[in-house]
Amino acid sequence: MPPSWPRKPDRNDPEFRRLEDRINFAFHVALFLASNSGLWFFDKIQNASWPWAIWVTGGWALVLVLHGVYILAIANYSQTPTDN
Repeated sequence: MPPSWPRKPDRNDPEFRRLEDRINFAFHVALFLASNSGLWFFDKIQNASWPWAIWVTGGWALVLVLHGVYILAIANYSQTPTDN
């Protein structure tokens, strides 16, 4: 069951921003897992030698780890975002 929000969603609400960022991160993890499992499945099933697949997976994993560190440890949700 998807998470429900008890009040009107507002990006200025720190709790809502935290939930939104974590859902966004979970989506990125799912996209990474689905894409890379497909990439390596076809690499193995076709007996291909794709040297770039290692760089794609490693680079994407590094970006995903940095995204996770930011969301889970660095992000400060006590401040309201600035309007541009």
